[in-house]
Formats: sequence, C-alpha cells, structure tokens
Amino acid sequence: MHSVHATLNQRRAGLLLHPTSLPSKIGSGDLGSEAYAFVDFLKQAGFSVWQTLPLGPVAYNASPYQSYSVHAGNAYLINLEQLVQSGWLTAEALQRPNDERPEQCRLRCLKLAWQGFKQSANETDRQALQEFKQQHQTWLDDYTLYQSLKEQHQGQPWWLWPEAERNRHDGVLQQRCSELEGSVAYHQFEQFLFFRQWHQLRDYANQNGILLFGDIPIFVAHDSADVWSQPEHFFLDENRQPNVVAGVPPDYFSATGQRWGNPLYRWQVMQADGFQWWLQRMRSQLDLFDLVRIDHFRGFESYWEIPASCPTAEEGQWVKAPGKALFKTFQDNFDPLPIIAEDLGIITAEVEALRLQFELPGMKILQFAFEGGASNPYLPHNHQINSVAYTGTHDNDTTLGWFETAPDELKQHINGYLGQPQETMPWPLIRSTLASVAQLAILPVQDILSLGSEDRMNIPGVSSEENWRWGYQTGALNEELAQHCLHLNRLYGRT
Repeated sequence: MHSVHATLNQRRAGLLLHPTSLPSKIGSGDLGSEAYAFVDFLKQAGFSVWQTLPLGPVAYNASPYQSYSVHAGNAYLINLEQLVQSGWLTAEALQRPNDERPEQCRLRCLKLAWQGFKQSANETDRQALQEFKQQHQTWLDDYTLYQSLKEQHQGQPWWLWPEAERNRHDGVLQQRCSELEGSVAYHQFEQFLFFRQWHQLRDYANQNGILLFGDIPIFVAHDSADVWSQPEHFFLDENRQPNVVAGVPPDYFSATGQRWGNPLYRWQVMQADGFQWWLQRMRSQLDLFDLVRIDHFRGFESYWEIPASCPTAEEGQWVKAPGKALFKTFQDNFDPLPIIAEDLGIITAEVEALRLQFELPGMKILQFAFEGGASNPYLPHNHQINSVAYTGTHDNDTTLGWFETAPDELKQHINGYLGQPQETMPWPLIRSTLASVAQLAILPVQDILSLGSEDRMNIPGVSSEENWRWGYQTGALNEELAQHCLHLNRLYGRT
C-alpha cells in the first residue's frame, strides 16, 4: 500500500475547464467575471479543484500544447473590462467592428491599454510593473525580445530570421533590444497583466477552498522562446533544425504512430547543471497552480526518438531518459511534490516503478475501462487511492458522445457493470467516477452539462478549426445543476 499524495490529503472532486471555454463577449473566455462565477459554481456544487490546460501563449488560441514559451501566459486570456476599470482603456474601445476578429480586438485593446498605462497609471501600478520585470527577468527578457523580433519578421519562426538573430550574436541582440525597446516594453506589460489577473483569480479560488490544477506538456515547441534562447538544451543541427523529434510509436490507435515534431532534450546537458532549466520551468508553474499534471510521463523513463527526416513515427527507437535523477531533484526542491503523472497509453514496468518511487498519483480514465475484461486497470474496482479518476479528458469524446457511438454489445456491457442504471448517460459514469476510491475525481464540464460529440474540446491528430474552441453559454451552470452535483459530491464523500 503506497501512501497518498500530500496534496490529495482528502477526497476531492473537480472540474476540467480551460479558461478559453468560459463565456465571453469577445470570442473565447478570459480571466474576468465569468472566471470568478465559475469558482463560485465550483464551491456551490461541492467541487474543490479547477483543472485547466496549459496557459502559455499560443497562435490565435490554437493548441495549448504548442506554446511560444514554457513560462509566459496567454495574453488572449487577459480580461479587458478590468483594464477599463483601471482607467487605462475606454469602454468604447471594446466595441468590435464587424470585420475585426476577436483576437485582433483583444490585441488592439491591449495596445491601447499600454498607452493608457503609460499616460495615467499611478505610482503603485508602475512600481508593481517594475517589480514584475525584475522577478521574472530570467525568462521575460528572452521571451519579450523573441515576440518583438517575431512581429518584426511578420510572424516567421525564429530559424528563418537573419543569421545573427537566429544564432543570438551578442552585439546584434543588444542592438535589436535597443531598436525594439517599445515593443519589448509592451510585451512585458502584457505578461504583467496576465500574471496579475491570474494571481488575483488564484487568490479568490484558494480563499474559497478551490485548488488550481495545471498541465505541463513534456516537450516544447520548436518555434518557442525556449528553444531559440537555449538551443544547447535541444538536439539541433547547425541550421537550428531538429536532428531528431518527439512522438510515439505505431500502436492500436495508429499504424504509423504519432510524429509530434517537437525537438528532443539533450538530457546530459540538462543534468550537468542540476536540471536548472526544469527547476525554473516547475517554479513558473507552481507560481500559477497548486498542483500540476505532467503530460506524457512515460517520456521521463524512455522516449521515442524519431529521425527528423522520417515523415512518420515508424522508424524511431526508445531512448532512456534520466527520470529518476530529475524527479529526485524536484523532490529536493519542492516538497511535497505536487505532481500528477499522465500515465496513459502503453506503460512499462519501468515507467510504473518510476511513478511509484516518487509516489506520484496516476490517472484512471473510465471511458477506457470497459474493454479487456475485469482486470482492466481503469475499471473502478481496480482503482488505487493515490490516483485521479476521470470520466474522460480534453482529448476524449464527451462521455455522452462516447456512449452514443459505442457498439450495442459494449453499451450492454457498460450498463451491466454500472448496474442497469435508470439515469441517462453521462450521469451513471459520473457517479462511478465520484464513487471511485481515487482520492481525486475530475469531470470535464461538458459531462456535467450532458453534451454530445459536437462539444468535445479536441480530436487528437486531426487539424480542425473546431479544436480548442469549445465554450459554454452564460447560465448553463445553474443553481439546479450545482445542487445536483453537491448532492453527489456529498454522497461520495468529496465535499
């Protein structure tokens, strides 16, 4: 019997919702009043955890798993009404012309707010901005210069910039910093706003008994400030292109595997300085969250290395990673270790041993539970206390969509296991998830809203305009739903 993760010191339940899915008048959701209303709903419904996807900056609100920085925040999440209240933006500026996309509107307003801040901010706010810049200097300088250069080069990835900028020649970088001083200062202001608003929201959540639960992708995007500023940590050739890339081998789901394309880490280089890059990354996330999930945990034991010249993931090989040394370093610096391991897919005995050595909770997905017989580890009767139970994740269909598209024979098996429930899906699976012995249970908001396949967050491996765009309408999370969830959370000891 392994001890329970210290962060999960009591039975809890939570909801999975990325802030972009909150209701908003300007495109996707943000950190404004609807985020606070969501915290209120969580509390009212007996939930005490809010899980999000990664919060980093993305291209036009696309995948949170391909971010321009492992430290920075997504500027599209900044709430504009709060900037009007601060006196840095006029209410009229929020009026969006018909031909202006929501993202364009947000960026236009942020630039106007920067002008307003420079003209009218009080001394307290000016001092707060200076303190923020000093506190985050280790990553902020590189990130803001990267974004400024990217704008100057019409959004081109950094490896297509002039050679002196691509390879970071000192004299040239200093000259660019000076030339782009105004743009760099604006991007610093953007990050200041994001972190200020997020910390205010986190404080409100924590005061109401809600923990914030984040997500760290194991790999980073090639086109990111991180790879540009510290290329020595990645396998790149003389043109700064990856020699080898990340992915997963062919399996039941894909005959050619998945070629993600992220550059791979030079683990020996990272280990040589005591994993400082990873410690800094973890500190950034724990500045935002109470606990974090690490995506693709198995990659810390062995990762699938694909030659960059291969168009698919078929020709790769497994390469050992120094997971034990890394997590020992984490343990020495962050105690208790507030990490949940995403241990889905084909997990070897070595990967399981790594997770158990550091007593990290794993994940139990009930949508995966009903094939393969009674020994399936995702079936509730096989769960462990030190784990997190889910109906499904952001990569799954909604539970209603999953059930409706299941073959009749599988439906009968599911209903048989769940005791021929009288309730309609997804509530029987929600009950089973909440009833699990797993110390934490997480439900996607789509499931408590009983939504179908058209409302899923993401279809992995499929490029779609619909991916990452889902949102719910104001009023969907109502009093009746809160009371029903509260009843279930009390019933299963999760309040």
